[in-house]
Amino acid sequence: MKELIDYILQFGVLNEQQLAFVTSKAKMVELPKDAYFSEAGKVPKQVAFVLQGVLRFCYYNNKGQEITHYFIGENQFITDYPKFEAQILASEYIQAVTDCKMLVFSKKDWDEIANTIVGWDNIEIKMVKKCLNESIQRRSPLVAEDATTRYLSFLENFSKLVGRLPLSYVASYLGITQQSLSRIRKNIR
Repeated sequence: MKELIDYILQFGVLNEQQLAFVTSKAKMVELPKDAYFSEAGKVPKQVAFVLQGVLRFCYYNNKGQEITHYFIGENQFITDYPKFEAQILASEYIQAVTDCKMLVFSKKDWDEIANTIVGWDNIEIKMVKKCLNESIQRRSPLVAEDATTRYLSFLENFSKLVGRLPLSYVASYLGITQQSLSRIRKNIR
């Protein structure tokens, strides 16, 4: 729970009673590798703080190809936030890349935290902005860069996750084939 508390306190001040209330709503969940935390076509019902493991956002394009959109590692919140808040059908999957341990909040408990703790909305907004900014900073360069530069940016941005991700997911995230990724990796060694 310390990791969760430390993360939240980056975005605002809560007293011991408020922190105890937040942590009382969290349930420890273990998600095995390849299991889904959230699925396309279903309403996201929970938000989680990742203690151990790596998850990915992915979807299927109009050709039926699986596309990895983003990765989330330890000490970060994960949910399909806009769909979770609006309680509408998700268009992406959130899948465990490795075995994961997470502190999970149901929609009901998450809303109860917001309705009970004065100032929680501001903390939540700051957390969401941080996640959104990180996502934009990591994704934006992928549009204009060549494949080698995209891979080097990936190594820099996801340095803590690199050795734990299947190359097929990395290639999908970069928008290249696995063969191209193998060539790039061979050329930069």
